[in-house]
Parts: sequence; structure tokens; C-alpha cells
Amino acid sequence: SSTMNTYLFVYDLMQFCAHSWIFTNMIIRFMSFGKDSLADTFYSIGLVMRLCQLLSILEILHILTGIDKSHLFPRFLQITERIIVLFVVINSQEEVQGKYVVCVLFFLWNLLDVVRYTYNMLARMGIYYLPLTWLNFSLCIPVYPLSVLAEAFAICVSLPYFESFGTYSIKLPLPFAFSIYFPYVLKMYQLVLFIGMCFIIQNLFSERKIHLGTSNMKKKRS
Repeated sequence: SSTMNTYLFVYDLMQFCAHSWIFTNMIIRFMSFGKDSLADTFYSIGLVMRLCQLLSILEILHILTGIDKSHLFPRFLQITERIIVLFVVINSQEEVQGKYVVCVLFFLWNLLDVVRYTYNMLARMGIYYLPLTWLNFSLCIPVYPLSVLAEAFAICVSLPYFESFGTYSIKLPLPFAFSIYFPYVLKMYQLVLFIGMCFIIQNLFSERKIHLGTSNMKKKRS
């Protein structure tokens, strides 16, 4: 148990350091170069962001193996939507990578993750700093829907390029006569995004009630 707890602490620490670097880098670049820094956000921090999101897949394994007691389905939805938007939509279309929506999306993702991994690290050690606990379970409620809107907008921005270049669209020759037009797949996925968002928001409110309830807050104070 202590070994697994140490492993989870190291994992959270690695994610915290990476997301803090991304978050700080974005702020410093914006303060130094203004709007000019937004267009090349993906080129400056995209590699670290991709590594962080790939590493986050381990969180699904943590839940499946029982070393993390988080709910599987909400976390699975959050991780997969980031993987799809980052790798399938943004990474595959160079024209999208310079759009301002990518900077907004990265900012929202990292804002949530810096707070979440900070809370997780302290919780592994049994430390519950009340303002941080409140922030962790409150900030996600307004910020997460904004991130989903940014994801949906990034998909909208990418559609003309998927249509022009035919990326991921498949057309099999006869006798199969079967085709997949990928822009239609993305449009359907936008619907899935918003359905999943409603489910996750409900779960976020439930977690907030559990962790910020009056009795829980008194226990953590003591």
C-alpha cells in the first residue's frame, strides 16, 4: 500500500511539474510577446502537452487495478476527449495548430491540471489544505464546460481542412463500395462531447458535495 501510494505521489509530481512548466511558459510568453505568442503556442509547448496526455492514460489503469479509487467512466471520458482533440484534430492539421483556440484550450486544460495534481500530491500525504480542497472541487465546475466548448470550437475550425485534405476519410473500391467521410464523424463526436459533458458535470457536483460537505470539512479541519 505504501509502495503504491509512493508511486502515485511520484506520478502526480511528474504531471504537476510538466503542467506547471506549460502553464508558466504560456503566461511568460504572453507577457513578453503579447498576442504574437498565441499563434505558436502549439510549436513551443505541444510536445510536452502530448507527453502529459499520453501519460494520463495510466490513470485509467490506476483505477482498473484499484490503486486509485476515482470513478472510472468520468475519468475515461475526460482523458479520451483530450486524446482525440489533441492527437486526431490538432496534431493532424498543421493549419489548426496556429489558431488562437489552441492556446485557449491548453490554458484551460493546464489550469485544471495544475490545481488537480497539487491537490492529489498533498492528499497522498494526508494533507488537506482547505482553500486548495475548495478550489480543486469548485474550479472544475465552470472551467470544464469552457474547455469542452473550446474543444468543440477547435473541431469546427478543423472541419474545412479535413474536408479539403481528406485526412482520415476512407473510400474502399468495389465490390465493397464503403466510405467513411471523417468530417461527419467529427460532427457526430461533437454531440458525444456535449452528452459526456452533462454526465461529467453531474459527477463533479457529486464529488464537490462529498468532499466539501459540512461534516467532511469539520473532519479535515480536525
